[in-house]
Amino acid sequence: MRVAVTGASGFMGGVLARALDAAGHEVFSYGQRRADQIGGPLPSYTQWNVVSVLSKKPAVDAVVHCAAKLGDWGAEDEYVRVNVEGTRRVLDTFSDAGRFIHVSSASVYSSDQSGQNLSEDASVGRGLHTAYARSKAAAERMLAASGRDVIILRPHIVYGPGDTTLMPRVLAARRFGCLAVPGNGRNPVSVTHIGNFVHAVQRVLELKLSSGIFNIADAEAPPVGELLDTLLAMNGAPTRLLFIPRSLAWGAAVASENAAKLLRRQTAPRLTRYLVTQVADGHTLNLRRAFETLGYEPRHTFRDLLP
Repeated sequence: MRVAVTGASGFMGGVLARALDAAGHEVFSYGQRRADQIGGPLPSYTQWNVVSVLSKKPAVDAVVHCAAKLGDWGAEDEYVRVNVEGTRRVLDTFSDAGRFIHVSSASVYSSDQSGQNLSEDASVGRGLHTAYARSKAAAERMLAASGRDVIILRPHIVYGPGDTTLMPRVLAARRFGCLAVPGNGRNPVSVTHIGNFVHAVQRVLELKLSSGIFNIADAEAPPVGELLDTLLAMNGAPTRLLFIPRSLAWGAAVASENAAKLLRRQTAPRLTRYLVTQVADGHTLNLRRAFETLGYEPRHTFRDLLP
């Protein structure tokens, strides 16, 4: 199968492009970085910022749209430009592709509902704390209104070898051998090993499926404290976890965000409301639809990271 993968110069897209290539697909990789800035070759790589016009478009059977502006801080219009308008550009560019797989995020689920065992039918887009989440929800609405058949995957906290987001942030938050953690550390959280994400995409490509929304995560949702202990042990960073009551963490997050806005900081404060909700409240996904429709069989867990 001929497959275009956007965001291939990033973590998820890069791992996916190489895996699909190794599986025998003819892969066309796209990313915003120059080829010499990527830590390893990618199949048929072309530098492309998805908000711009692609000069030469190959005919493909499927598109996996991984490109996105990530993070929980920054200007709203920039997130909209990349995550909504960029998605529209990719959709229009590959208008002849038989299948369009959009990599969204479980952060689109509304914040005014329980974060446990969320199914794909749960409310989306209300009360979201970050421009990233709001823009990903807006991108889903745009795709729904486009009239095109689209498959949407909603992973949560993607991690694994090559991760450039989760682990660096955890390590950067350490102070004097300690890591402050909102909540009590016992609440479960769904996370997605990069190998399980790749498996989900491969299952979509193997099936004749043209539309649908699917949560994608590991089969096990570990307690936050155990997950963090494992991540830190993997990196040889002995750290004591200091659990902070949610109410105190929330107040500190609001103060941190207000100070960052006042000072017009471009980088996210170490503590945000989004981080508090994800860590202190827990966030678990119902995977039944992926199991039953895709034949999804997640084999990797966070314990794979242990030496």
